[in-house]
Amino acid sequence: MNTAATASPARIALNCYSDKPIEGEAFVADHVFSYIISGTQDMWLGNKTWSFKAGDYRFFRRNQLARYVKRPGHDGFRSISVHIDQATLRSMREEVTISSSGHFTNDPLQLLSPNHYFSSFIDSLSPYLKNDSALNSRIIPLKVKELVCILLQTNPALGQPLFDFTAPGKIDLEAFMHEHYRYNVDLSRFAFLTGRSLSTFKRDFQKLFQVTPNRWLVQRRLQEAHYLIKDQHKKPADIYLDLGFEDLSHFSFAYKKAFGSAPTLH
Repeated sequence: MNTAATASPARIALNCYSDKPIEGEAFVADHVFSYIISGTQDMWLGNKTWSFKAGDYRFFRRNQLARYVKRPGHDGFRSISVHIDQATLRSMREEVTISSSGHFTNDPLQLLSPNHYFSSFIDSLSPYLKNDSALNSRIIPLKVKELVCILLQTNPALGQPLFDFTAPGKIDLEAFMHEHYRYNVDLSRFAFLTGRSLSTFKRDFQKLFQVTPNRWLVQRRLQEAHYLIKDQHKKPADIYLDLGFEDLSHFSFAYKKAFGSAPTLH
């Protein structure tokens, strides 16, 4: 049985950063509708890259690993995100009709065309983002339902991923790991996203790579680090986080152990 993803409630958030670019990674557990108010954002999901600017509307499919860089504009970086939870979607399943029209893509992220429904919806959120009262816990699920109805009307093909409640199916483990080895997440998360229990994931991994998942991840990250430092002349301090290492000292120790010299010597 797959490792279950943690259920989360409906949520609407205003994200604000003002000083400098923010880098990080996240597990996208719910479908997310997002609007960039100011600034720009680069995102990496699997082996694909997207770049976004102020005024862009995005739809993120659930159960994705993502890396990002948020860069402030004149007014900092500001965005609104609406997390469309599974409980709300299940409660709507009998109320909506899923259309077969429109082109559905398997991409984990979609740029949505602007329209007056989206802009009016974003404007309607302003009172709730400014007021952190208990009333929000009753209003937010209603706003999420409203958003789902707007998405179904403006982008009918989104009904397919929105109302697909199945857990990730068993997928090509080798391809997935080569696309996602940089992500610093628990093995249980890798197992869930590849459609396996943790024990099956470890067993399949050992059979495929002839090494444990943790050892393979370190080796694969160090191989990439060696290439970036030696051939691309990257600085260790600029790459260790992007390669999934938590701190520079641990990265330097592992690198020296693997290659016989500190990364700064290349």
